[in-house]
Amino acid sequence: MLEEVERWLAARSWSAADRPLDQLLDRKRATGTTVSVVLPALDEEPTVGSIVEVIRRELIEGLPVPLVDELVVIDSGSTDRTAEVAAKAGARVVHRDGILPRIPALPGKGEVLWRSLLATTGDVVCFVDADLRDFSATFVSGIVGPLLTDPDVQFVKAMYDRPLGTEFDGLVSGKTSGQGGRVTELVARPLLNLHWPQLAGFVQPLGGEYAVRRSLLERLPFPVGYGVELGLLVDALHTVGLDALAQVDVGVRLHRHQDGQALGRMAAAIYRTALVRLSRGHLVRPELTQFERGPEGFVPHTHPVDTEERPPMLGVKEYAVRRVA
Repeated sequence: MLEEVERWLAARSWSAADRPLDQLLDRKRATGTTVSVVLPALDEEPTVGSIVEVIRRELIEGLPVPLVDELVVIDSGSTDRTAEVAAKAGARVVHRDGILPRIPALPGKGEVLWRSLLATTGDVVCFVDADLRDFSATFVSGIVGPLLTDPDVQFVKAMYDRPLGTEFDGLVSGKTSGQGGRVTELVARPLLNLHWPQLAGFVQPLGGEYAVRRSLLERLPFPVGYGVELGLLVDALHTVGLDALAQVDVGVRLHRHQDGQALGRMAAAIYRTALVRLSRGHLVRPELTQFERGPEGFVPHTHPVDTEERPPMLGVKEYAVRRVA
């Protein structure tokens, strides 16, 4: 791992518990910073309502100063009761096609996130996926916290254990903890380590929970599909530098897992997003950093990546001699 990244991990990786809610409310009152929470949603009827309820109960209602000023669900064409459930739980629901109707909407998560900037006004925009189970308000307060307390921080991603197992009645059995997600480990992490090694310290680079200052988001392009998380992270690095980026440990993330074909499509979109950005000609570094949770948090382990290739056997002298014999 680069020394710069090691220093960044020590200085810009926190736990949600490092910033208690009362501290955040004091800072919010003092700075006047406004916070918008956006849930992009497509057929998330089983989970979106409970997420909205938790955010309203713990971060809006009954507080001397609400931590969250806007709670918006952007419906990207659901065929179930997502919009109805979200509105009943207390969110403002906006349909994707009703935002900037002059430009026909394209399918994809990044399209919804991009359009959400027109549907919100907060100084800080916090994105949260709408398929989370057993949702904790720390997913919001944890990643918003550094933006309220440190003016030098502009982009904060959540990090967490992401169990992979069989879901049944809201429980996860046979789960494997510490996984970064299959597309993260097989596609995104190798790409970032090889081409953008400054970002090798992010535990969950593709995670859908992150908070960003509007002043930065409005300067970044948004890939319209699954590549949006990687694209925003890479472009934020080049726009504001590594020290303006951070991550916060929020515990465990439980959500619906996708099948292999869906993951393949996600991987292709992420790879294409990376290729667009690789035109800038970044360093290829043959090392890969992965993470395991230890007693005191996430521990990075760096491994070499095999980059050597053997030539075709027909070009090897000993093989040619044997063929002649």
